[in-house]
Amino acid sequence: MNYLNRILSLGFILLCTIAYSQIQEIPKYSSSNKGKLFISWGGNRGAYSKSDIRFKGDDYDFTISDATAKDKPKGWHIDYINPSRMTIPQTNAKLGYFISDHYTISIGLDHMKYVMNRDRNRNVNGYINLPDNEPGSNYNGEFNNENVFISSDLLKFEHTDGLNFIYTEIARYDDISSLFHISNTDKFQVNVTEGIGGGLLFPRTNTTLLQKDRYDEFHVSGYGLSANIGLNLTFFKHFFIQLNAKGGYIDMNNIRTTNDSADHAEQSFYFFQRVLSFGSIFRLK
Repeated sequence: MNYLNRILSLGFILLCTIAYSQIQEIPKYSSSNKGKLFISWGGNRGAYSKSDIRFKGDDYDFTISDATAKDKPKGWHIDYINPSRMTIPQTNAKLGYFISDHYTISIGLDHMKYVMNRDRNRNVNGYINLPDNEPGSNYNGEFNNENVFISSDLLKFEHTDGLNFIYTEIARYDDISSLFHISNTDKFQVNVTEGIGGGLLFPRTNTTLLQKDRYDEFHVSGYGLSANIGLNLTFFKHFFIQLNAKGGYIDMNNIRTTNDSADHAEQSFYFFQRVLSFGSIFRLK
């Protein structure tokens, strides 16, 4: 019996050893990304370079040089998660898929807001020659790099609903958890990400030009290119917070300004965003 007990004990130990080794070999969920889908929602603060803005119509063609602009932040607000009002703040949404352990493709919407600074002097080139019976005719004249006070009556120019950048992006993710001596990345993981993208501008521009009726509809107005770098903090395999610095170039050559289809504006500028997003990541199968 002693021999039998020893054999059974050795067998039991062997089985436990094999089972333990198999458990040890099960890879962590976070060790492989291919096939995972992620979705995120967040907010941004934006900054814009100076821009020459050209306004064209049947009776005018003038350019405001070095126009400046600011964003329109709402701060920490319930509207970011209120479904009926979540497009009022400056927001960012993205849906993406890992085509490999390190690379993703995604589609996104950056809902920025652009407010041209007015009630200040700017250099103007071109002309305004409206019929005398139109309200804006008091601004008629020829302008040769003249310093002109851009009043609210002359021009209100905002992409506040908004400066909508709809884009596709390819990005790389790298796990740097080991730099912080994090061993169980299924509980907490640190990633860095870099990406480049491009897409269309689809603004709803709030413009009052020469006291004309404004055009208040969404429209394709140009294109944009972007690049970003970010820090991704993933918790319990499926939830993450991501901080991004994102910059790019926007060229808008067909901005609708009034109800008259002959009236439009053109501008190009660089932008920079600071983005804070919250999201979820999961495997499709």
